[in-house]
Amino acid sequence: MKVLCYDCFSGISGDMNLGAMIDLGIDILYLRSELGKLNLNGWELFAEKAQRHGITGTIVTVRQTVHEHTHRHLSDIEKIISGSSLPEAVKQLSMKIFMKIATAEAAVHGIDIEEVHFHEVGAIDSIIDIVGAAICFNTLKVGTVIVSEVELGGGFANCDHGKLPVPAPATAEIIKGIPVRTGGVDFEATTPTGAAILSVLGTEFGTVSHVKIEKTGY
Repeated sequence: MKVLCYDCFSGISGDMNLGAMIDLGIDILYLRSELGKLNLNGWELFAEKAQRHGITGTIVTVRQTVHEHTHRHLSDIEKIISGSSLPEAVKQLSMKIFMKIATAEAAVHGIDIEEVHFHEVGAIDSIIDIVGAAICFNTLKVGTVIVSEVELGGGFANCDHGKLPVPAPATAEIIKGIPVRTGGVDFEATTPTGAAILSVLGTEFGTVSHVKIEKTGY
Protein backbone atom coordinates (compact mmCIF):
# COMPACT_ATOMS: atom_id res chain seq x y z
CA MET A 1 0.00 0.00 0.00
CA LYS A 2 1.22 3.50 -0.84
CA VAL A 3 1.40 5.75 2.24
CA LEU A 4 1.66 9.56 2.34
CA CYS A 5 3.42 10.86 5.46
CA TYR A 6 3.19 14.48 6.57
CA ASP A 7 6.09 15.43 8.87
CA CYS A 8 5.05 18.95 9.84
CA PHE A 9 8.15 19.92 11.83
CA SER A 10 7.68 23.55 10.69
CA GLY A 11 3.89 23.60 10.38
CA ILE A 12 1.78 23.59 7.24
CA SER A 13 -0.06 26.05 5.01
CA GLY A 14 -1.81 25.67 1.68
CA ASP A 15 1.18 26.82 -0.36
CA MET A 16 3.62 24.76 1.73
CA ASN A 17 1.52 21.68 0.95
CA LEU A 18 1.54 22.41 -2.80
CA GLY A 19 5.32 22.98 -2.70
CA ALA A 20 5.86 19.60 -1.04
CA MET A 21 3.55 17.87 -3.55
CA ILE A 22 5.43 19.34 -6.52
CA ASP A 23 8.73 18.41 -4.82
CA LEU A 24 7.38 14.84 -4.53
CA GLY A 25 6.92 14.75 -8.29
CA ILE A 26 3.52 16.23 -9.16
CA ASP A 27 4.00 17.97 -12.53
CA ILE A 28 3.24 21.69 -12.21
CA LEU A 29 2.05 21.81 -15.83
CA TYR A 30 -0.49 19.09 -15.03
CA LEU A 31 -1.53 20.93 -11.86
CA ARG A 32 -2.00 24.21 -13.76
CA SER A 33 -4.03 22.40 -16.42
CA GLU A 34 -6.33 20.75 -13.85
CA LEU A 35 -6.76 24.00 -11.90
CA GLY A 36 -7.73 25.67 -15.17
CA LYS A 37 -10.89 23.54 -15.08
CA LEU A 38 -12.18 25.82 -12.30
CA ASN A 39 -12.79 28.50 -14.95
CA LEU A 40 -11.48 31.03 -12.43
CA ASN A 41 -9.65 33.98 -13.96
CA GLY A 42 -7.02 36.22 -12.43
CA TRP A 43 -4.30 33.89 -11.13
CA GLU A 44 -0.92 32.41 -12.05
CA LEU A 45 0.92 29.52 -10.36
CA PHE A 46 4.70 29.53 -9.97
CA ALA A 47 7.12 27.00 -8.44
CA GLU A 48 10.83 27.50 -7.78
CA LYS A 49 13.57 25.73 -5.88
CA ALA A 50 14.82 27.35 -2.67
CA GLN A 51 16.99 26.42 0.30
CA ARG A 52 16.26 26.74 4.02
CA HIS A 53 18.76 25.58 6.66
CA GLY A 54 20.69 23.66 4.01
CA ILE A 55 17.62 21.75 2.76
CA THR A 56 16.44 22.28 -0.82
CA GLY A 57 12.70 22.31 -1.40
CA THR A 58 10.03 23.93 -3.57
CA ILE A 59 8.29 27.24 -3.00
CA VAL A 60 4.90 27.65 -4.66
CA THR A 61 3.42 31.10 -5.21
CA VAL A 62 -0.08 31.93 -6.39
CA ARG A 63 0.01 35.36 -7.97
CA GLN A 64 -3.29 37.18 -8.37
CA THR A 65 -3.44 39.08 -11.66
CA VAL A 66 -6.82 40.57 -10.73
CA HIS A 67 -7.20 42.03 -7.23
CA GLU A 68 -10.59 41.14 -5.85
CA HIS A 69 -12.29 42.49 -2.74
CA THR A 70 -14.96 39.81 -2.67
CA HIS A 71 -15.96 38.04 0.53
CA ARG A 72 -17.33 34.70 -0.58
CA HIS A 73 -19.78 32.47 1.27
CA LEU A 74 -19.63 28.66 1.24
CA SER A 75 -22.37 28.61 -1.43
CA ASP A 76 -20.19 30.80 -3.72
CA ILE A 77 -17.22 28.45 -3.31
CA GLU A 78 -19.47 25.44 -3.97
CA LYS A 79 -20.78 27.06 -7.15
CA ILE A 80 -17.22 27.54 -8.51
CA ILE A 81 -16.17 23.97 -7.66
CA SER A 82 -19.34 22.14 -8.71
CA GLY A 83 -19.47 24.13 -11.96
CA SER A 84 -15.94 23.03 -12.90
CA SER A 85 -15.01 20.06 -15.09
CA LEU A 86 -12.76 18.55 -12.38
CA PRO A 87 -13.21 14.85 -11.44
CA GLU A 88 -16.00 14.22 -8.92
CA ALA A 89 -13.53 12.91 -6.32
CA VAL A 90 -11.57 16.19 -6.49
CA LYS A 91 -14.76 18.28 -6.18
CA GLN A 92 -15.90 16.32 -3.12
CA LEU A 93 -12.53 16.47 -1.39
CA SER A 94 -12.19 20.22 -2.07
CA MET A 95 -15.61 20.89 -0.55
CA LYS A 96 -14.78 18.71 2.49
CA ILE A 97 -11.75 20.92 3.19
CA PHE A 98 -13.76 24.13 2.74
CA MET A 99 -16.53 22.71 4.94
CA LYS A 100 -13.98 21.98 7.68
CA ILE A 101 -12.88 25.65 7.65
CA ALA A 102 -16.47 26.97 7.47
CA THR A 103 -17.55 24.80 10.43
CA ALA A 104 -14.63 26.07 12.52
CA GLU A 105 -15.26 29.73 11.61
CA ALA A 106 -18.97 29.35 12.44
CA ALA A 107 -18.09 27.87 15.86
CA VAL A 108 -15.53 30.59 16.62
CA HIS A 109 -17.82 33.49 15.62
CA GLY A 110 -21.05 31.94 16.95
CA ILE A 111 -22.91 32.13 13.63
CA ASP A 112 -24.60 29.72 11.20
CA ILE A 113 -22.36 28.06 8.62
CA GLU A 114 -24.25 29.83 5.78
CA GLU A 115 -23.31 33.20 7.29
CA VAL A 116 -19.56 32.55 7.29
CA HIS A 117 -17.64 35.03 5.14
CA PHE A 118 -14.45 33.61 3.67
CA HIS A 119 -12.00 36.52 3.92
CA GLU A 120 -8.44 35.28 3.39
CA VAL A 121 -9.75 31.82 2.44
CA GLY A 122 -12.14 33.31 -0.12
CA ALA A 123 -9.25 34.85 -2.02
CA ILE A 124 -8.21 33.19 -5.26
CA ASP A 125 -4.92 31.90 -3.85
CA SER A 126 -6.68 29.91 -1.11
CA ILE A 127 -9.13 28.38 -3.60
CA ILE A 128 -6.09 27.35 -5.68
CA ASP A 129 -4.33 25.97 -2.56
CA ILE A 130 -7.31 23.86 -1.46
CA VAL A 131 -8.44 22.57 -4.85
CA GLY A 132 -4.75 22.03 -5.72
CA ALA A 133 -4.37 19.89 -2.57
CA ALA A 134 -7.33 17.75 -3.67
CA ILE A 135 -5.92 17.38 -7.20
CA CYS A 136 -2.49 16.31 -5.89
CA PHE A 137 -3.98 13.84 -3.42
CA ASN A 138 -6.20 12.32 -6.10
CA THR A 139 -3.18 12.01 -8.43
CA LEU A 140 -0.95 10.29 -5.82
CA LYS A 141 -3.50 7.49 -5.29
CA VAL A 142 -2.36 6.69 -1.74
CA GLY A 143 -4.02 4.19 0.57
CA THR A 144 -3.44 5.99 3.87
CA VAL A 145 -2.16 9.35 5.15
CA ILE A 146 -0.08 9.52 8.34
CA VAL A 147 0.25 12.94 9.99
CA SER A 148 3.03 13.50 12.53
CA GLU A 149 2.94 16.00 15.40
CA VAL A 150 2.19 19.44 13.91
CA GLU A 151 4.11 22.60 14.86
CA LEU A 152 1.63 25.47 15.33
CA GLY A 153 4.11 28.27 16.10
CA GLY A 154 3.63 31.08 18.60
CA GLY A 155 3.18 34.81 19.09
CA PHE A 156 0.45 36.71 17.25
CA ALA A 157 -0.85 36.91 13.68
CA ASN A 158 -2.72 39.70 11.87
CA CYS A 159 -5.93 38.90 9.99
CA ASP A 160 -9.22 40.55 8.96
CA HIS A 161 -10.44 40.34 12.56
CA GLY A 162 -7.33 42.10 13.93
CA LYS A 163 -4.41 40.73 15.93
CA LEU A 164 -5.03 37.15 17.07
CA PRO A 165 -2.98 34.71 19.16
CA VAL A 166 -1.24 31.78 17.46
CA PRO A 167 -2.74 29.31 16.85
CA ALA A 168 -5.61 31.37 15.46
CA PRO A 169 -8.95 30.30 17.00
CA ALA A 170 -10.10 28.71 13.72
CA THR A 171 -6.84 26.74 13.45
CA ALA A 172 -7.21 25.52 17.05
CA GLU A 173 -10.78 24.42 16.28
CA ILE A 174 -9.78 22.56 13.09
CA ILE A 175 -6.69 20.87 14.56
CA LYS A 176 -8.59 19.34 17.53
CA GLY A 177 -7.74 15.67 18.02
CA ILE A 178 -4.43 15.93 16.11
CA PRO A 179 -1.14 15.81 18.08
CA VAL A 180 0.47 19.27 18.05
CA ARG A 181 3.28 21.27 19.60
CA THR A 182 3.66 25.03 20.03
CA GLY A 183 6.38 27.63 20.45
CA GLY A 184 8.97 26.12 18.09
CA VAL A 185 8.90 29.41 16.18
CA ASP A 186 7.50 32.85 17.04
CA PHE A 187 5.02 33.16 14.17
CA GLU A 188 2.00 31.37 12.68
CA ALA A 189 3.48 28.08 11.42
CA THR A 190 0.15 26.37 10.70
CA THR A 191 -2.71 28.19 8.98
CA PRO A 192 -6.42 27.25 8.99
CA THR A 193 -6.04 26.04 5.37
CA GLY A 194 -3.05 23.85 6.26
CA ALA A 195 -4.82 22.47 9.34
CA ALA A 196 -7.96 21.68 7.30
CA ILE A 197 -5.94 19.82 4.64
CA LEU A 198 -4.35 17.62 7.34
CA SER A 199 -7.61 17.10 9.20
CA VAL A 200 -9.48 15.94 6.09
CA LEU A 201 -6.70 13.89 4.45
CA GLY A 202 -5.24 12.31 7.59
CA THR A 203 -6.16 8.72 8.44
CA GLU A 204 -3.53 8.17 11.18
CA PHE A 205 -2.04 10.74 13.54
CA GLY A 206 1.13 10.60 15.63
CA THR A 207 4.46 8.83 15.19
CA VAL A 208 5.36 7.60 11.71
CA SER A 209 6.65 4.02 11.85
CA HIS A 210 6.83 0.84 9.73
CA VAL A 211 7.16 2.59 6.38
CA LYS A 212 9.76 2.35 3.63
CA ILE A 213 10.68 5.79 2.31
CA GLU A 214 10.50 5.96 -1.47
CA LYS A 215 10.22 9.71 -2.14
CA THR A 216 10.59 12.89 -0.11
CA GLY A 217 9.43 16.43 -0.78
CA TYR A 218 10.00 19.69 1.09
